Amino acid sequence: MAHPKRSLFLCCTLLLVAIDALAQSGGMAPPPTEWQRFRVRGEEFSIALPTVPALTTMKYPNWSAVRKERTERYLGVYADGVVYTIYSDDLEPQQGLKTSVARILSVQGWQVSTQQPENRDGVTGKQFTTSDPLGGVIQVFATKKHFYRIQVSGATAADPRVQHFFSSLTFGKNDGIEVSDGPGKPFEPVDGSVTIPADSVFTGKQVDRRIVLLQKPEPRYTEQARQAQITGTVVLKCVFSANGSVVNIEVRSGLMFGLTDRSIEAAKKIKFIPALKDGKFVSQSILLEYNFNLY
Repeated sequence: MAHPKRSLFLCCTLLLVAIDALAQSGGMAPPPTEWQRFRVRGEEFSIALPTVPALTTMKYPNWSAVRKERTERYLGVYADGVVYTIYSDDLEPQQGLKTSVARILSVQGWQVSTQQPENRDGVTGKQFTTSDPLGGVIQVFATKKHFYRIQVSGATAADPRVQHFFSSLTFGKNDGIEVSDGPGKPFEPVDGSVTIPADSVFTGKQVDRRIVLLQKPEPRYTEQARQAQITGTVVLKCVFSANGSVVNIEVRSGLMFGLTDRSIEAAKKIKFIPALKDGKFVSQSILLEYNFNLY
């Protein structure tokens, strides 16, 4: 099975970077009032979110005698400077929990002293917060069937939005709006159909803080491209908008048999905190590469 690699022309961490907290937050937001509850078929959780999340489902062969397939899922939403993400993996949940905790504590800002136990509907887990001024909270759980990593970035644990997000999490209840794979619905009216004027888009050198990348799902090979043994790189020039959507997508270099389209679909699902300039969120131009290799 082929797995694409990728690189992102950004000097940013996949978790959190330090910035001026006052300039970023502009004050704490009030509790959310119009969030809706969502669920995903085949998963064991439901949770409240500010809008329809982007969803990516990845399936891999699993050669164990018990199960023939492994499933990973990535859900993500951006709203008002905050990114909410959920990662699911159905391969060895308890091992996933141990590995995830070790990785969290290996990243600067996440400390063992912030660890506290969590219990939701009989499912035990752990919570960690960050000392980074940007703010962030992670909760990890292992059910009988899944490992879950649930994260907020861009706000602290005291923020009413963060509290509402985590308190809405339930396991074992099949309620809420069912989400299917796709780019979701932007919290604000900026999506792929909108073109942002060039004079309002900045480069990485022009902003005070570049985008903070939180979730970047990968495209998969199409069966036709795999059989034709197509390899190479798709290069996209995109605008990571001030409203949290990837727009103005231009193909600089493409590949046959649907790989360019798969790359564009993946780019639209990226979740990030926008760039900052003069204390305000701004749009930043980014060059994305998706590398497809057969091995």
